[in-house]
Amino acid sequence: MQNRLKHKTANGEIICYSEVQSNNGAGPTLVWLGGFRSDMEGSKAVFAHEWAKNNGHDFIRFDYYGHGLSSGRFEDGSISQWRNDGLEVLDHLTSGPVVLAGSSMGGWLALLMALARPQRVQSLILIAPAPDFTEKLLWKNLTAEQQQEIMQAGVWQQPSPYGPVPITKKLIEDGRKNLLLDEKIAFSGPVRILQGRKDSDVPWQYSLQLVDVLHSKDVVFFLSKNGDHSLSAPDDLARLQTIFEELVKP
Repeated sequence: MQNRLKHKTANGEIICYSEVQSNNGAGPTLVWLGGFRSDMEGSKAVFAHEWAKNNGHDFIRFDYYGHGLSSGRFEDGSISQWRNDGLEVLDHLTSGPVVLAGSSMGGWLALLMALARPQRVQSLILIAPAPDFTEKLLWKNLTAEQQQEIMQAGVWQQPSPYGPVPITKKLIEDGRKNLLLDEKIAFSGPVRILQGRKDSDVPWQYSLQLVDVLHSKDVVFFLSKNGDHSLSAPDDLARLQTIFEELVKP
């Protein structure tokens, strides 16, 4: 693990991050936004870091509140909190134009951040993006009993191979304040979407909805025939690198 840097927010929280500073001052900064319960040590985040370092581009990756090395408890987090973490990084740890690369939930956050900082966000790279997932991929697939437990007890422990994941009432209700897919998304810059046909977490048909609701006319959707949700196989990473080379340039 490389040395980690720390940024203290105005409310006293700590965001841990890692960056590449190219010193050439050319081109946008590539900002990596990880997925739900992911941290900055994920394989794609590390791949992006190494690509930026080897190609002389500014880059930053970080842990959201309650994730990885940053402060806070995961169960106290929300989509708004994690979007605000991204904006904190944009506002205080980067300057000039940025390209946001968001994986899964990070794709949702990238879209929200682009709407909040249209003057800063130049283009978007969305990998298996999951906008609105708390409502349309999670809540709607829960049983009535599970939904009731969340609303009455405040939390339901979702089983996973890595241990139970707390799904909170706060997460669900806050997610409803940040839904995007039911109306046009007013972002006009270039957008590249990578999706796996064998993704069992975010079906490719779900991700494809973004093409129709994005205002941008420069949207390209890549469908990997054998790709799963991680999209971290060598051919998927090669495709991601090609997109970096296209969009992260002076």
